Amino acid sequence: MAGSQSGQQQRGGGRPMLILGEDAERTQGKDARSSNISAGKAVAETVRTTLGPRGMDKMLVNDTGDVVITNDGATILDEMDIDHPAAQMLVEVTESQEESVGDGTTTAGVLAGQLLSEAEDFLDQDIHPTTIAEGYGLARDIALDVLEDEVIEEDLDDETLEAVAESSMTGKGTGGLTAESLAEDIVSAVRTAQENGTVNRADLNIVTQSGESSSATRLVDGVIVDDEPLDEGMPRSVENATIAVVDKDLETAETSIDVEYNVQSADQLDAAVESEQRELKAYADALVDAGVDVAFVTGDVADMTAGYLANAGLLAFESVDDDTAQSIVSATGASRVASLDDIAADELGAAESVHVEKFDDSEMTFVEGGTAGESVSIFVRGGTGHVMDELERAVEDGVDAVITAIERGGVVPGAASTEIRVARAVRDAAAGIEGRQQLAVEAFANALDAIPRTLAENAGMDPIDGLVEVRAANESGRAGIVVEDGDVTVADPTAHGILDPVAVKEEVLASATEAATMIVRIDDVISAE
Repeated sequence: MAGSQSGQQQRGGGRPMLILGEDAERTQGKDARSSNISAGKAVAETVRTTLGPRGMDKMLVNDTGDVVITNDGATILDEMDIDHPAAQMLVEVTESQEESVGDGTTTAGVLAGQLLSEAEDFLDQDIHPTTIAEGYGLARDIALDVLEDEVIEEDLDDETLEAVAESSMTGKGTGGLTAESLAEDIVSAVRTAQENGTVNRADLNIVTQSGESSSATRLVDGVIVDDEPLDEGMPRSVENATIAVVDKDLETAETSIDVEYNVQSADQLDAAVESEQRELKAYADALVDAGVDVAFVTGDVADMTAGYLANAGLLAFESVDDDTAQSIVSATGASRVASLDDIAADELGAAESVHVEKFDDSEMTFVEGGTAGESVSIFVRGGTGHVMDELERAVEDGVDAVITAIERGGVVPGAASTEIRVARAVRDAAAGIEGRQQLAVEAFANALDAIPRTLAENAGMDPIDGLVEVRAANESGRAGIVVEDGDVTVADPTAHGILDPVAVKEEVLASATEAATMIVRIDDVISAE
């Protein structure tokens, strides 16, 4: 509607008062709710087919022709050009899920979409949106309480964490690698960066390099530096290296004020040049005298200083970024020095090996076997950029899932077993709730059933038959939709090592409910051109 019609409000004398601009558009009541719910459901439908070990991939092409191939829900929605404000709210659900726990983004999107679908039926029956929102809130609280009873392990050993990582990556593009082999490296990497029950994510680096098959992906006990040596004459490999991390420029100092030098003779010029050379050589001499083999400099290094370092047999790098410098400190035990005057031995770090490897036209440096041993890297390879990018996303998900399990309270069965059991408990609790809110609580349970139903459908089962079968199996024990060796069965997921962090499930329930109730309660959309 045009603003001249929709933006009017009656006042005392009956004359209309214009409150919106001429170009504003306004949608109200059922039309607004219908539009918002349809947009939210469309977002959920976009990612629904990617859920589970047999989920399908999406190819996303932007206006410049760049291509992304993935089945990661957060990546799909991030790459899509979504304008509808309600649809954008569901995108924000997946973003929040990704930032908070690093996994479960597709599940959150599917659940939010199904909650909207259930709410749409109620709205058609003139049930008030507030009643629906309150019922969904009650159901969420019941579900979260039940979820605590589903936790099967809180003290997590490496085998359990490997199952968590593998479950997170199953169905994602891992190229020629198995999720099982990646899971072992991921858990080893997380354990290296773990201290006192928490994981320092900055000490766990994921570095990518295309040009070789994904089977070349490996765990590096240390840091990978995406920088090349300063000088071609420097060594490409140093064993048992003594390492300095220098936070200063190794070049001629510049004054902070404008100064003019009056050079009146060749002798004066020679003296000025010699003074500069002495200053630049002094930097190199200080490192040599301290017994340094490898220097990582966060500032700039003069060409002449680099030449002196090369002549002395040192391997050096300049403009090392702050995160990399800190990772080297964590790996080698070095301190970051701001002055080269009297470098103390305890300010230097050590590593078993520092070596430079060449990849096509670029070089990367590997600092391995650091004495502090607190930094670790997963070196992701891929024959093409698309393969490498998707493998990197899978590794990121695996790492985040393991960290979440360690830091936020244990694991629950996967394969939709937990959703089935929570849905049953919510449905049972609905009987004790009075009024129309009972209907919304039951609808919440029905929405949870969308997860096993979607898993079954994506795995090739009839979705209704799959749902009925897995419901029945959970009456006598735990059961979910299990895909193993190409076969789809209804079985105990714990027996097959299918485990999810409980925090992922908690975040799914909370964020999906919040988004759905917020959209349902909107009855007026005002937009300005």
